[in-house]
Amino acid sequence: MTRHRVIISILATLGVSAVVMSLVMGEPTETPPVPSSDRAAGALLYAENCASCHGADLEGADDWRGRDADGRLNPPPHDASGHTWHHTDTQIFTYTKLGGAGAMAKSGVNDFNSGMPAFEDVLTDEEIWAVLNFIKSTWPQKIRDAQSEMSRENSD
Repeated sequence: MTRHRVIISILATLGVSAVVMSLVMGEPTETPPVPSSDRAAGALLYAENCASCHGADLEGADDWRGRDADGRLNPPPHDASGHTWHHTDTQIFTYTKLGGAGAMAKSGVNDFNSGMPAFEDVLTDEEIWAVLNFIKSTWPQKIRDAQSEMSRENSD
């Protein structure tokens, strides 16, 4: 019975987090540039800029659902086991470009303690898209289709 409650508690926490992120972040009014299709460039950029936190195999931190000693979120996996694919392309792009705190502040939330740094001064928009497309290319087709459909539905 205890294990069942722990599982329900974890699922409830993840569900609430996803809903809050979607409601708070919303969709920016501007449309990001057309995504890059250069998977090799994206893989290299991911290795150079993202793997140190999110893992060489996109596996995230061991305790990715928790927080570090400073209260920041631990890096989640970007493979199919994580929640990245639960967000639209625009949300993922904005979160990567502005960082966790910047993306949330843009939506009026200034006390969100995210460990995600901003990459707007490190990577061009095209390079960010290349990284995101590399990540998406590792997902099973069913997940890619679902995430793509969600992004299309929210592109207005």
